[in-house]
Amino acid sequence: MTLHLLLTDILVWVLVLLFVLLGWRMGRSVQIRRTWHRIFRSKVAMASAVILLFYILFALLDSVHFRVDNANEKNALREGEIVSLLDLGMLHRKHYSERTYSAPFALREYTKSTVVDEQGRARQRYLPLCYVKDGDYIRQSVLGAGLGLLIALGFILVHWVWRRKREEETVLPWLSAYITFALLFMLFGCMYVMSFSYHVLGTDKVGGDVLYASLKSIRTGVLIGTLTTLVTLPLAVVLGVSAGYFRGWVDDVIQYLYTTLSSIPGVLLIAAGVLTMQVVMDQYADWFASTLERSDLRLLFLIVILGVTSWTSLCRMVRAETLRIAKMDYVTAARAFGVGKMRIMLRHIVPNLMHIILISVALDFSGLVLAEAVLSYVGVGVDPTMYSWGNMINQARLEMAREPMVWWSLFASFIFMFILVLAANLFSDRVQHVLDPRNVS
Repeated sequence: MTLHLLLTDILVWVLVLLFVLLGWRMGRSVQIRRTWHRIFRSKVAMASAVILLFYILFALLDSVHFRVDNANEKNALREGEIVSLLDLGMLHRKHYSERTYSAPFALREYTKSTVVDEQGRARQRYLPLCYVKDGDYIRQSVLGAGLGLLIALGFILVHWVWRRKREEETVLPWLSAYITFALLFMLFGCMYVMSFSYHVLGTDKVGGDVLYASLKSIRTGVLIGTLTTLVTLPLAVVLGVSAGYFRGWVDDVIQYLYTTLSSIPGVLLIAAGVLTMQVVMDQYADWFASTLERSDLRLLFLIVILGVTSWTSLCRMVRAETLRIAKMDYVTAARAFGVGKMRIMLRHIVPNLMHIILISVALDFSGLVLAEAVLSYVGVGVDPTMYSWGNMINQARLEMAREPMVWWSLFASFIFMFILVLAANLFSDRVQHVLDPRNVS
C-alpha cells in the first residue's frame, strides 16, 4: 500500500500542525497558561476536553489514507481501493456486509424472507446472518473492557510519570480526566472486541455495519466543525478589524456586505452554492479517479461554503470590540508616536480580541456539526456516498416508518452526535465563563 492523502487529509494535518505550533507559542506566556489553567480547573471542562480529544483521535485515524497496490483476498481489499487507518482496523466490518437489516447483537435477519424448502413449498423464515457467530456476551464484553482499561492505564501511567518528572504541581482535576479516559477506552474496547462476533449496533438496509458507519461519520462531523474555522476566521477578523479601525467608507462597505449576506436565508444560500458545485462536478467527472475523491472534494466545497456564509456574526462582534479598543489610551499613544496602522492592529487590537474569537469558535463548533446533519437531511449536505450522521438520519426516515420499525440507525447517529455536541457545549460554556471580561472569577 502507498500513502494517498486526500485534500481534506492535508488540511487536517496542516491544522494539527498549526495548533501544535500555536500551543507551543502560547505556552511560553505565563498569562496565557494561567488562563487555560482556569479553564481546565473545572472537572466538567476537563472531562469534556477528553471526550473531544477522543473524537479527534478517530478523525485523525480516518484522515490517513492508503491506496491498495495489490489485491488481498483474505481481507477483501481490492486493487486501487483507498482505505484509511480506521478502515484497516475495521476490515472485519467494512467489506463483509449482510444481505439486509439485522438488529443489534442479532443472529438472524430482522425480517422474514421467502425460501423454498425441499418439497418445493414457499415459506417465510428468518434467515441466519452470514458474518456473525454466537458467543459468550459476558466473556467478550469483559475481555474488551479489560483490554481497553489496560491500554488506558498505560497512557495514564506515562502521563503521570511525565508530570512527576516535570514536578508539575497544579490544581487541575487530573483524576476526572483519567476516569473519563479510562471509561471511553473501556467502552470502545468492549464494542470493538464484540464487533468480531456480532453487529453491535445492527446493520442497515444494504447490510452495512452501523457501528462502522457511525465511527466513519466522526471524521465528517469533526472536519466540518474545525476546518470551517479556517475559512471563517480570516474573513471575520480581517474585515471586522478593518471596519472598526478605519471606519469611514471602509466601515460602510463592510457593513453593507455582511448586512446583505445576513439578510439572505442561510439554508438557501448554502443550497445554491452546493447545487452549483454539483453541476460543475458532474460536468468534469473525469477529474476524479474514485468515488471517495469525488465525495471528499464535495466535502471540501461544503466546508468553504459554510465558512463563507457563517462569518458575519463574528465579524459584527469583532467590529464592535475594535471600535471600543481603538479609543483606548494605549492605541491613541501608539498612533501619536507614529506607529503604523498595520502594526497597531496586529500588536494592540487583535491580541485583545482573542477572547471573543476563542469564545465564538468554541460556540460555533457544535452549531456547525448540527448544520451538517440538517443539510444532509434535506439533501444539500455531503455526498450521499460519504459516511455522515446527517446521511444516516436521512436514511432513517423511511426506516422509522416501516413495519417492523428499524430504530438503531437513528439511535446510533443520535448518540454519537449528541455526545460530541454536548461535550463541545460544556467546554465552550467554561471557555466563555473564564474569558468573558465581565466575569471576575
